Amino acid sequence: MPLSDEERKQLRELEQALAAEDPRLAEELESGSLWPRQSRALLDALVWLAALVLLIGGIAAQLAAVAIVGFLLLCAAGYWSLRLARHRPR
Repeated sequence: MPLSDEERKQLRELEQALAAEDPRLAEELESGSLWPRQSRALLDALVWLAALVLLIGGIAAQLAAVAIVGFLLLCAAGYWSLRLARHRPR
């Protein structure tokens, strides 16, 4: 069931009031993400570290499968980092 014109107007007013009162919260809600940026950045750093350990450990132990998993995880972490950086506020 679509919103009436009056309901749309009230919703816009509520959104504007929220943005004026707490711009940071409004930005987080607009992003559609459940995780705060700091948590995503920390998780990204941990994935980078784990991938690097897997890659170097796999090479050192001469286990190609472990090194390949580490490399693929590094690629995924790089992609994730770029997406995170692209959506970071300036």
